[in-house]
Amino acid sequence: METTNRASVSHTIMNEIVLPNDTNTLNNLMGGKLLHWMDICAAISAQKYSGKTVVTVSVDSVSFKKAIRLGDVVTLEAKVTRSFNSSMEVHIIVHAADIPSGEVYKSNEAYYTFVAIDRGGSPLKVPQLKPETEEEQKKFDGALRRRQLRLILAGKMKPDEATELKALFFPED
Repeated sequence: METTNRASVSHTIMNEIVLPNDTNTLNNLMGGKLLHWMDICAAISAQKYSGKTVVTVSVDSVSFKKAIRLGDVVTLEAKVTRSFNSSMEVHIIVHAADIPSGEVYKSNEAYYTFVAIDRGGSPLKVPQLKPETEEEQKKFDGALRRRQLRLILAGKMKPDEATELKALFFPED
């Protein structure tokens, strides 16, 4: 399997402005609209990394830390943190800015998982990621634990098989 340093290739930044049609009755960005933007940005990152068509497989817990207001500019930043056989984990961070006041704040953060597929929907192999920075290595290492947790929650892995997760709780085993 090809190993590559394509993490920087996958780095994607997307900007949107919150318009009246994007808001709820409190003039805050609707959560579903933000999730839509996050999915697009993360998918672009996975496609840039793999060079293939990708589909969303899962989205980890998304917490809405601070409401994004009408007129704010939303910046979504995504990067592949690890690749497996045909899947890729993408970390995405969302910041918002009130341009007139200069206030910038972090609103959301999540991990998305994508699978590369061919036109018939069959999974395709993706290059293995080679982390270069300390931060990339930290996210790369954590990705295996996050993947095992996703697989357990989806019923695709038995908890006893999650060796990386077990090592966190039972280091001597």
